[in-house]
Amino acid sequence: MRTRFIALATAAATGVALAMAGISAAQAAPPVGLHIDNGRLVERNGTPFIARGVSHAHTWYTSQTPTAIPAIKAAGANALRVVLSSGNQWTKNDVADVTSIVSQCKAAKLICMLEVHDTTGYGEVAAAVSLDTAVNYWISVKAALAGQEDYIQLNIGNEPFGNGFTVSKWRADTSAAIVKLRSNGFKNLIVVDAPNWGQDSTFTMGLNAAAVFAADPDANTMFSVHMYGGFSSALAVRAYLWSFNARGLPITVGEFGDKHAGSEVDEDTIMSEAQRLGIGYYGWSWSGNGGGVEYLDMVTNFDPAQLTSWGQRIFNGTNGIKATAREATIYAGSTPTPTPTPTATPTASASASGSGST
Repeated sequence: MRTRFIALATAAATGVALAMAGISAAQAAPPVGLHIDNGRLVERNGTPFIARGVSHAHTWYTSQTPTAIPAIKAAGANALRVVLSSGNQWTKNDVADVTSIVSQCKAAKLICMLEVHDTTGYGEVAAAVSLDTAVNYWISVKAALAGQEDYIQLNIGNEPFGNGFTVSKWRADTSAAIVKLRSNGFKNLIVVDAPNWGQDSTFTMGLNAAAVFAADPDANTMFSVHMYGGFSSALAVRAYLWSFNARGLPITVGEFGDKHAGSEVDEDTIMSEAQRLGIGYYGWSWSGNGGGVEYLDMVTNFDPAQLTSWGQRIFNGTNGIKATAREATIYAGSTPTPTPTPTATPTASASASGSGST
C-alpha cells in the first residue's frame, strides 16, 4: 500500500501543468480576508500565514475554553483549530457560542479554524453525518462568521469519510459542499479534510484535489491531511506533502500526533517538512482526550504548567511551535476585544478521544 501511495503521489506531482490549468483563479472573486494565492495561504494584505497551532476540543469542554485559548497562545501558537458540533452527535454549538469563540480567538490574536466533528468517519460510523448536513449547520451559524474572513477559516467537516465504498464520493460530495457554502454567501477560506479518517491512504484527495479546488468559484479552498499511523516514515510524509506543493495545491497538516493506535508517527519529519515547505500544521490536541488515546494530550488536565512529552515536543522542540510561529499581521497594533461570557457547558463526550482513527 505504501509503495502504491508513493507511486500515485509521484504520478500526480508530474501533472503540474494540467493541474494548474484546472485551478485557474481567473473567475474568482477578489479576496476578502485569508485566501489562497498561488497555492499558499496568505492574509488579506498578501503576507503568507503559516499556521503553527493545535486543536482544542471545545464542544466537549466549553468550560475550559476561556482559559485554554489564552494558554495556547501563551505557549507560542499563532493558530487554533476548534472542535464544534452540529448537534447531530453532541450538544450543538449555536450562533451565540460560535460568536464567543470568534471573539476569544481574536482577543488572543490567534487565527482560528472552526470544524464540525459530527462528520467523523461518515460511511463507516453509523452516527456520523454527511458533509451536506455539516453545511446546513454552517448556514445556521453564518452570522457568527460573516465579516470575520481575516480571522476565521471554515473546516467543513472533520474526517468526513471513513474507509470503504463511500470514499469514492469524496470528490463529488466535497465539491457540492463548497458550492453550497458559496451560494449561501460564505466568503471565508474553506478547508476540506481528506477521506480515510483524514489520512488519505487511498490518495483520493491527492488525485482529485485540483478538480475540487476548481469547483470553488472563489478559488479559496485549502486541503487538510491528518497524519497518524499512515505517516510513520519520512518517505511517506515527504511524498505526500511534496505531491501537493509541486502542483501549487494548498495543503495543511490539520492533525498529527507523535504516535497513534500502537503505531509510531514521524512527527519530526512532519514538522521539519512543514517548515521547509512553508506549510501549516495543527497538532492534536491540547487536552481532554479519552478512549485510550490520552497520550495525545499536550497538557494534563488542561493545566499549561503540566506539559506532557508530546506537548513538550510540539511546543518547545526543533521546528516546534514556539520556534517557528509568527503572529498574523492582521493583529499588528490591535487592541484585544473583551471576551464575552461563554455559553453553558454541554455534557462532555464519554470518550472525547482524538480523531485520526485508522
